[in-house]
Amino acid sequence: MLSTAVRPFPRHIILRSIVIRSVSTDTATPSKNPKAPPPPHPSKHPSISKSRILDPKPRPAISHKHPALPTLPANFGRNQLLPVSNSTRALLESIVAQFDAPIRYAFAYGSGVFEQDGYNPTTAHNGEAPMLDFMFAVTHPDHWHSINMHQNPSHYALHARLLGSSFVSRVEDISPGVWFNAFVPMKGVTIKYGVTTVDNLCSDLLNWRTLYLAGRMHKPLRIIKDDARVRLTQQVNLTSAVRAALLTLPAEFSEVELFERLAGISYAGDPRMLLPAENRAKVGNIVRKQTPQFKELYHRLVTGLPGVHWPAHMSNIQQDISPLARSAHLRKLPSNLLTSITNHYTAHSSLRRELDESAYWVKLAEDERLANVITAEMTRIVRYPATVQTVKGVVSAGIGKSVRYAGQKVGKWWQGSSHSDKAPP
Repeated sequence: MLSTAVRPFPRHIILRSIVIRSVSTDTATPSKNPKAPPPPHPSKHPSISKSRILDPKPRPAISHKHPALPTLPANFGRNQLLPVSNSTRALLESIVAQFDAPIRYAFAYGSGVFEQDGYNPTTAHNGEAPMLDFMFAVTHPDHWHSINMHQNPSHYALHARLLGSSFVSRVEDISPGVWFNAFVPMKGVTIKYGVTTVDNLCSDLLNWRTLYLAGRMHKPLRIIKDDARVRLTQQVNLTSAVRAALLTLPAEFSEVELFERLAGISYAGDPRMLLPAENRAKVGNIVRKQTPQFKELYHRLVTGLPGVHWPAHMSNIQQDISPLARSAHLRKLPSNLLTSITNHYTAHSSLRRELDESAYWVKLAEDERLANVITAEMTRIVRYPATVQTVKGVVSAGIGKSVRYAGQKVGKWWQGSSHSDKAPP
């Protein structure tokens, strides 16, 4: 009975079940624990482990800096690289190298670097050598002054040292955005150096917001530390100065007349020119001794403008003064000056902006008063920041150094005036 009750399954049924199981089951690695539950489905929002919360890994840094300016062509702005004697170059570079705080752009200027008529290049007032003037453009002024104040505390007045670098940077930030340290002995000479930011410098070079820095850079200077961004904006500044000067000059003029217009832009509204603190013949003194440097700085820029003829071997310049040619210069003046000019005409004439922009600029360009308007508006731009900086000089230098600096300026004024009186007519 029992043997007949237990019968083996037919062979074809066993084979069919094996085939069905092999087809319907995915291949998987056998688990060591057969009773373990299946793995959960991956979540779209994975939970953060407690160890990650308690000890988080640093996130990758994201740079918010603007991309660096590409390297300029080798010959771009070569007119800005004015030569000086080897001894002067070595002295200027060694002075700038003394500063531990990072300087992005630096130049030297003034009678201590390039000779001026009426001043002895080796001795100045009371037998002292002329003070060397520097301008430093930095990225972070508060940080820069903190480092420099730690390295060179004697460069700063006592109250500036007591109030700290944050006070210095706040005073610097007041228009025109420069802090000066004067009468600083270094490398056997006396120097004065100004500190500004690269952003402030480039803004003035492009827009003529104050003309305090841009006007200084219309004259010959010696670059000690170069920066691609500043070199580019300085080339724009020089071209803008040429356009403004051409709009105030006749059809034919001499290169000396051009250079005096260019050098005089920054002095037009300077309050010191109204006092015995600057030689009133200073512009002529600069140009007479620095004509070769002016020509190197501006010749290629002038001849690159349409309608201007200036052979390299000649000192006379000719330009197209038709309204169309003048309007091309007028439209490309720096934004702050151009706004001042258009506001003047809006307030004092019937000229108004029209739908045809070209016609509006041609009408302005043919106006006989344009040269005087341009000169007056440049004077107005210079006056306020130059006055503020004169007052800031007392704050930065202190009473003692300010009196000494004013005395030196008066001495130079007297020396220059005496020289001009003795000069033949």
